[in-house]
Amino acid sequence: ANDSISLQKALAGLRRINLDGLRWRVFDAKDQVLGRLASQISTVIQGKDKPTYAPNRDDGDMCIVLNAKDISVTGRKLTNKFYRWHTGQVLLFILGLYVGHLKERSLKDQMAKDPTEVIRKAVLRMLPRNKLRDDRDRKLRIFADSEHPFGDRPLEPYIMPPRRVREMRPRARRAMIRAQKKEELQKQTANETVKGKRRVVKEEVKA
Repeated sequence: ANDSISLQKALAGLRRINLDGLRWRVFDAKDQVLGRLASQISTVIQGKDKPTYAPNRDDGDMCIVLNAKDISVTGRKLTNKFYRWHTGQVLLFILGLYVGHLKERSLKDQMAKDPTEVIRKAVLRMLPRNKLRDDRDRKLRIFADSEHPFGDRPLEPYIMPPRRVREMRPRARRAMIRAQKKEELQKQTANETVKGKRRVVKEEVKA
C-alpha cells in the first residue's frame, strides 16, 4: 500500500507539465551538502544553465533527486536548525482571543520523518516567489532512496561542480597566526609553571 501511494505521489502532476524538449536530470544526494545541492537544483529547475533562459519563461528541466536520506549538513544544523509553522487559529469563546499554535520540528526529526521534504524546502526557498514557482515545484521529484519509477525516461546524471575553497583573506590569516602564537605562548607558560612547581617540591623534599 505504501509503495502504491509513493508511486502515485511521484507521478502526480506530470500531465500538467509540457515535457517537450526537456531533459531528465538525475541528482545523487548521497554525501552532498544540503545547501550546495539545493543551489544546483534551483539553477537547473529555473533553466539558468541554458542560453535561452528568460525570467518570465519556465524552461527548466525535470530534476530527479535520489538518496535524499543520505544528505549531509555542516556544523550543528541537525540539532540547531528548526522548521516552524502555524496550525491555524483557535477561537477561545470564554476569553475572546485567537491563539495561534506555533509548532516546530528540528532538522534531525524531519530527516527521520520525511527526508524528501528537507530538500524540497531548501530548493523552493531559493526560487523566486512568482507564478512560475508551482510549475517549477512540479518538475522536482525527490526520492528517499535510489528507486524511482522513471527508468523508461532518458535520464542524464548531473555532475556536481567541484567545491571551491576560497583563499583566506590577509586580515583573517594574520588573526589566525596571532591566535596560534597566543596559544603556543600559553602552553609554554603553563609548562614553565608546572616545571617551577616541581623544582620547588624537589627542593623542599631535599631540605
